[in-house]
Parts: sequence; C-alpha cells; structure tokens
Amino acid sequence: MTPLAAHRSITIKIGSALLVDKAGQLRAQWLDALAQDIAALKAEGRDIVIVSSGAIALGRSLLGLGAPVLPLEQSQAAASAGQIALSQAWAEALGRHGIVTGQILITPNITEERRYYLNARTTIQTLLGLGAVPIINENDSVATAEIRYGDNDRLSARVATMIEADCLVLLSDIDGLYTAPPAKNPGASHIPVVDAITPAIEAMAGGAASHLSRGGMTTKVEAGKIATLAGTAMIIAKGTEPHPLRTLLEGGRHTLFQPARTRAQSRKRWIMGTLAVSGTVHVDAGAARALRQGRSLLPVGVTRIEAEFERGDTLSIRDPNGREIARGLSGLDSADARLVMGKHSDTIVELLGMDSRTELVHRDNLVMTGPQDGAAVREANHEPG
Repeated sequence: MTPLAAHRSITIKIGSALLVDKAGQLRAQWLDALAQDIAALKAEGRDIVIVSSGAIALGRSLLGLGAPVLPLEQSQAAASAGQIALSQAWAEALGRHGIVTGQILITPNITEERRYYLNARTTIQTLLGLGAVPIINENDSVATAEIRYGDNDRLSARVATMIEADCLVLLSDIDGLYTAPPAKNPGASHIPVVDAITPAIEAMAGGAASHLSRGGMTTKVEAGKIATLAGTAMIIAKGTEPHPLRTLLEGGRHTLFQPARTRAQSRKRWIMGTLAVSGTVHVDAGAARALRQGRSLLPVGVTRIEAEFERGDTLSIRDPNGREIARGLSGLDSADARLVMGKHSDTIVELLGMDSRTELVHRDNLVMTGPQDGAAVREANHEPG
C-alpha cells in the first residue's frame, strides 16, 4: 500500500506550470486526466480539496500581457480575468464526472486571524459534507506584494491543517526531495522518506526552477514543517505527466514527509502554522529548557526582543543559538515586554500592576516548532505519548 492509499482526507496542490503551458494555454488533456484520478478517489469515499495556481498565468494570455514581469496592477488584472477561466476549467473537468466544485479565494488574514480561520474551515467542511470539491487559490486580484502568501505551497499547508487533512500532496515538476538540486548536481540522491525536518533537510532545498513558479523546494519544505507538525503527512510527487495521482497510488516515486505522531489541538495547530510572525524573542538556555518541559515563557528568561507587536500577536521564540524553538501568542505588547524583560514575576507586578500577566507567552498559547526530541515536543505541546 502506498502512503496516499491510506488517507481519507487529501489536499492536493497544483502549480501553474502543471496547468498552463508556456504559451499561456490550459493543459486541458492533463487536467482531464487529473480529474479522472480525483473522481476515482472520490468514488472510494475520500474527501478531496484542491489548491490550484494558474489564474495569473491564464489571465496573462487572455489579456495579451506578454512582459516577463508584470507590474502589480497588471498582475492583479490578470488574476481577475484568469480566475474566472481557472474556475470554469475545474468545474467543467470535474463536472464531467458528476462532481460539483466550490471556489474559495483566500487572503492571508483568513488563515492568520482565528475568527476568519474558523469561518473558512466551516465553509470548506460544509462543501465536503455535501460531496463537493473545494477549489482554493490565493486572491491575487486584490493581494499586494506586502500582503500575500507569495506561494501556494505554504497556502496549501495552511488549508490542509485547517481542515485536519490526513495528507497534503504537492504535485510538482520533480519527484521529491533530493540531497541537492538535481538540475545542478546530477549525482544528487532521491530521499524517499523524511522522518523529521531538520536543518540538514532544509539545507537540501533549492530555489525555483520554473518560469511560472514562485516557489521551489524551499517553500515545499516550509510547507512540510507546517503540515507535519500539525499531524498531516505530506507527499511531493511529479505531476507533469497524465494521471499523476493514479501513478502515485501505483507506487510512483515520491518523498513522504512523516507527520507528527499525534495531532495538535486545534488552537495550537493554528498557532504553529501562522505565517505572519509579528516579533522575535530571544531566550536564555534556562528558558529554552523550561519551554521544552512544557512551561510558560516568563520575562526573566528573555534576553532580546525584536520588532514591535501587540498583545495577542504571534511571536517567534529563539534559543541562544538563534534557532526557532517555539511560536506563541504574546501576553504583552512589545513596550511592556521590553520593560519587564529579564525581571522576576514580583517585579513585573510592581511595574505593570496587579492585573497584568506575568507570562510573556502562556503555555496554552505556545507550540514547540524547532527540531526536538519527539517525546519532549509531545510533553511541551501537552499531547499524549
């Protein structure tokens, strides 16, 4: 049994270069073959969610925009025109198999702000409950360079963890992770299974290779961190040929990123996948050790604070070596955090008042993210063994 065969809930990400050829035309035969694969999975009772790129690539052709790099306003216009064509293509391809599609366009605030996150999750789950296939894309027609995901690899990971998918499949122009970018290093070795995403694994990732792609192996590995920490397996597989999902089910070459043994709680799953980190907090060795033991982050262990943030914003917490070991929601704004940094709890009360929090990040709002011993991570995240 291949890894994909074991999963009931599957999120599939398709990049622009798979859907659209170099002339800006839809690869209709390829999409029809993929639709057959999806219909076969649906017939087995699986829930399928699609995260599909391609709107800008299609829109460029429709609007006659031939420049290699488009200014923001033309890129947004291309997304607007192309999204209609993309949605129609999916509706027609899956409609031939009696499958209804639902379009959802997402901007970062939807997955980064918990209220919108929960609403989006409910919509997707309702569509799945009605037998439909949600087709999700970033809303590039209104997103700016500063406010966007920037790649659909990480967006698909956020979507997969949002709906608690069993598996995320990234269809790509490469059949998995290699020890080095194979285009530059013919001697690179394919890695079939990644048990944990370590700094060594991250170092193996390369940059974007396709003329239409925004991401590369780096963003895929980043997506893997989001997915696997939340308990969702991730597969990178080659999608350029027809019937890529059927090929994968039949044992086609791929890389499987193993999920965490237990699913994180819903709130912690949201925190660990947050892309919009507002500030960085550096801690000493004692505080790092306390976090690994499942304790809250107290100001006394903080050595440096970077950037400005408000109470409730997401913080990246780094050990004395500068490595991220956790993320959490701040209990103080940056001004108060700097005021009490390095001070004990009794002093904090004197400085901020009786009603103030004495933790910078409470353990209930904190998730361990860095490479750790598995048992330590489960203890810190309050998960069963």
